[in-house]
Amino acid sequence: MADKVTRRKFVLTGTAGLAAAAAAPTFAQAPTVIMKKSVKPVVIASANGNKFKNGGQVTGIEKAFSMMTQGSDVLDALIAGVNIVELDPEETSVGYGGLPNADGIVQLDSCCMHGPRKRAGGVAAIEGVRTPSLVAQKVMDETDHHLIVGKGAQEFARAMGFKIEDDLNTDRSRKAWIEWKRRTDPLHYLDPIKRQAAIRRVEFEMMEEGWVDPNHFYGTINCDGINAKGEICGVTTTSGLAWKIPGRVGDSPILGAGLYVDGEVGAAGSTGRGEANLYNLTSFLIVENMRRGMHPKDAGMDAMKRIKANTVEKRLQRADSNPNFNINFYILNAQGQHAGLAMYAENDVSYAVCTENGAQTIPCEPLLAGKSTE
Repeated sequence: MADKVTRRKFVLTGTAGLAAAAAAPTFAQAPTVIMKKSVKPVVIASANGNKFKNGGQVTGIEKAFSMMTQGSDVLDALIAGVNIVELDPEETSVGYGGLPNADGIVQLDSCCMHGPRKRAGGVAAIEGVRTPSLVAQKVMDETDHHLIVGKGAQEFARAMGFKIEDDLNTDRSRKAWIEWKRRTDPLHYLDPIKRQAAIRRVEFEMMEEGWVDPNHFYGTINCDGINAKGEICGVTTTSGLAWKIPGRVGDSPILGAGLYVDGEVGAAGSTGRGEANLYNLTSFLIVENMRRGMHPKDAGMDAMKRIKANTVEKRLQRADSNPNFNINFYILNAQGQHAGLAMYAENDVSYAVCTENGAQTIPCEPLLAGKSTE
């Protein structure tokens, strides 16, 4: 039979236990902290990020990677990289010398997103500023807004100290616009549907004859990067669709379409037919797919299939009902994994990558075989 515990014995035993507990070292329960693993830095971009140098020694992705790995803020580095492309007069899809709208005026769009700061800014249909990406960054840093457009964007840029120029055309972009006008003016009084088809034929003819780079008809550079601390940012900048209706804004300056960044997940950006991307907000979809654990390639292919499924208008389809346009995605996750995807692998569509091993241009993986036009 167990001994009975007296009141006196209970008190003495309890006191001894408390004394022993006081003598032992104590450890407070620290909150659980999820630490990001270090990653190998990488910068990715559309192919023009590893092509144009604006008379210098390095391409856009090389500039961005160098600055980023030397300690610069990731977004500052990426924007410095795309500035090279914006300023290069030989690049007809971005910045200075970009192909103008139907009235012969160069209107530019851009947006940027800062993953760690969870901030973003953009401008659309801005005229007279060669580097709209820098104005987009000012919108992010100096205002409570995400997007400023048109004349307001130009006045904001002026207030921020940017030089406003009367005309951003180069001889090359102006000559291409004049040739387009010469070919399309006789078509202006056709039936609207027939006119659109005729203009489309002119566009393809001009691509085949070398007036317009097929990969640059829709314009744009997207550039995304991650540093060794796992900080992710992105920027997209463009002169938009060649000979667009004045005031047309595509996907490039719209968060979730031409660019989306989540600092904990990854980044995605796009070039190609902006309207298809806008309808599906595909860059946002890609990042959300990666949030659910999908690899960048799988996340992008799923989004590309969404675009294909939602392309139901006959004027936007080939004879086999597949889209008659191309669209490309450049995708980077928080582990530094990346992918470049295209609806079709036509015109050697590719994307640029820069790591510690240097810069290279890699073919994009297509969703569909063949070309956008049959």
